[in-house]
Amino acid sequence: MANEMAFTTTRPPRRRYLNDEGVARLRPRPKRYTYADPELIGHYVRVLPTGVKSFLTVARDPFGKQVWTTIGRCDRIKIEASREKAREIIRRVKAGKPAFEPEPPKADTLAAVVADWLALYVGPKGLRTRPEIERRLNKYVLPILGDRPFVELKRSDIAKLLDGIQHKHGARQADTCLTDLRSVANWYASRSDYVPIFTRGMKRSDAKPRDRILNHDEIRTIWEAASAEDIGPFGGIVRLCLLTAQRKQKVAAMRHDDIVDDVWRIPQAPREKDAGGDLVLPKLALNVIAEQPRHAVNRHVFPAKWGPGHVHVGLDTMKKKFDARLPAGFEPWVVHDLRRTSRSLMSEAGVDRNVAERVLGHKVGGGVERTYDRFAYIREKGAALAKLAEHIKIILAGPVDNVVPYRPASSS
Repeated sequence: MANEMAFTTTRPPRRRYLNDEGVARLRPRPKRYTYADPELIGHYVRVLPTGVKSFLTVARDPFGKQVWTTIGRCDRIKIEASREKAREIIRRVKAGKPAFEPEPPKADTLAAVVADWLALYVGPKGLRTRPEIERRLNKYVLPILGDRPFVELKRSDIAKLLDGIQHKHGARQADTCLTDLRSVANWYASRSDYVPIFTRGMKRSDAKPRDRILNHDEIRTIWEAASAEDIGPFGGIVRLCLLTAQRKQKVAAMRHDDIVDDVWRIPQAPREKDAGGDLVLPKLALNVIAEQPRHAVNRHVFPAKWGPGHVHVGLDTMKKKFDARLPAGFEPWVVHDLRRTSRSLMSEAGVDRNVAERVLGHKVGGGVERTYDRFAYIREKGAALAKLAEHIKIILAGPVDNVVPYRPASSS
C-alpha cells in the first residue's frame, strides 16, 4: 500500500484563463477590487461596487515608478482587444514614453505654437534650460490653455492663469511661466501679423536682484569657519569661490586635470553661464586645493561621496551646518554673494574694471571691440587674482591701529 502511494501521481492543475464571459461573471463587492488576468501579467479587471468594470494595466517606467493606465470599460471593449492595447502600453511605459501616443496639437492652438517654438527656436538655439522650460509649460500652462486658439488668448486669460499658478506654486513660478509665454508670443509675432498681448506690470514677484557683499569682518568670520579641519569640502568651496570669483557650481566641479602649471582651465559648455576661462591661480588658492584629500580614482578636487562625479548633492545641507557655526546675528548670506564680494574686493585692490569683469567671465565692450578683441587676458586676469588674494590676506590679518593700508589708485 505504501509503495502504491509512493507512485501515485497528481493531475496538473488546469490552466486558468479569462474570457469575456468570465469578465461578465465577476460580481461587485462592497469595496472596489481588481482581478488579475491570468493570461497577461500587468493586465487587470477593475470592478466597482456599482458593478462598472474596466480594463487597466500597470507597468514600471525606467525609474521604477508604477504607472497605472485605464484602457476602457469592459462593456465597450473585448478582452482580447484590451490585451493588445495593454501589451503596447506596457512596452511604451517601460521605454519611458507616455502610455498612449499623444495626439498632435490642433493647428494654431497654444499647444501647437509652443510645439513649433520648441522645434524651430529653442532647439536650434541649444538652450540648456529646454527640459525645464518644457516641464513648466507642460505642467502649469498647457493643461489650462493648451487647446485655446493662440491668437484669441486675451490678457485676462493670462492673468487668470498666473493667478492660479501664484496661488498654488508661488509668485516666482508664475513669473517664470510668464517669461516663457512672453518669449513664445514674441517669436510668433516675428513670423506673423500677431500683436503680443503682454505688457508691463504683469509680473507677480517684486523681488529685487541681490546686492549683498560681505564686509571685512564678515569675510574674516566666514574664512575662519571655512578653514576648520572638520568642515569638509564645503569649506574649501567657500574659500575658492572668494579667491577666484567663480560660481559655486564651477568650483565644486573643479578637476585636478583642469589645473596645469597653476592655470585653471575652466570647462564651459555652449550657452553655459559665464565663467573666467583660463585663470592663473594665486598661491593662496593653490594651498586650498592642496589641502583637499586626494582620491585614488576620482580626479575631482571635491569628489562625490559615492560615484565618479563631484560633490553636488547636499550642498544646501552643508551650508546649513556651516551657518550653524557662525556667530548669532550673522546676516543671512548665500554662496553667490562671494562672487559679488570678490568683484568688489578687486576694485578695492585697484584692479582695472575691464580685467575684473573678464575674471568673472562677463562680456566687456560691444560691437566692433567685442568682435575683434579675442585676446585671452590670461596674464592680466592672473595678476588680478593675485591682487585679490593679497588683499584678502590683509583683510584676514585684521585691522592694525594707526596704520592705513595702501590702496593703489584704480586705473578705470
